[in-house]
Amino acid sequence: MALARRGSAIARWLGLIGLAVPVIAFAAYSMRFGLRGLGADLSAETYIYTSGAPLFNLAIFAHMVLGAVIMLLVPLQLSTGLRLRFPRQHRLAGRVIVGGAVCVALGGLAYIGLRGTIAGPLMDLGFAVYGGLFLLAAAQTLRHAHAGNHDRHRDWALRLLVLIMGSLLFRLHYVLWYLLTGGLWSTEQLDGPFDKVQYFAFYLPYLALLELWIRRRGRVRA
Repeated sequence: MALARRGSAIARWLGLIGLAVPVIAFAAYSMRFGLRGLGADLSAETYIYTSGAPLFNLAIFAHMVLGAVIMLLVPLQLSTGLRLRFPRQHRLAGRVIVGGAVCVALGGLAYIGLRGTIAGPLMDLGFAVYGGLFLLAAAQTLRHAHAGNHDRHRDWALRLLVLIMGSLLFRLHYVLWYLLTGGLWSTEQLDGPFDKVQYFAFYLPYLALLELWIRRRGRVRA
């Protein structure tokens, strides 16, 4: 029994390390790129930079910087040990995450409203729904924390975690797809058949799986 518990603990730590590596790498890239976009002209490097439009650039590059910050913070909030040992820090980090999540969502939605995505209306819709769910999850996480409803607070925090990881998942999907197919049904303008699925596939399936897990856990507790 002790050996099984030790093996389970090792597997859990290996899983956490495996998750931490891409999260930290992506957050560092997003932070660096976002800061560059806020202070330099990147029009020669990326289509998301708009020359002569500081509001557009502020919306999208601040979105990237804040997204990196909350991506690094939010997994720590889900640790029961850290929450019980450092409750004040947990609450403070939670406020930072919720505030950052609201700004990230509003920045992304503002960019979509002002300029639109590269692939047009369907991509606009997919990413606007993503931003709206981001706002909802942040608001509900904070609301249930203030109400002292710990189970619902944790459930909404998990939903927020999935959404925060969405930007990383979006890119991981492309890495895996290109490794497996060489980019079949994908275009530079992100308007191929695979791309159109991606507008929703980087967050909706994961939220659906999480909902199934939450409901199953609720039935077990009942």
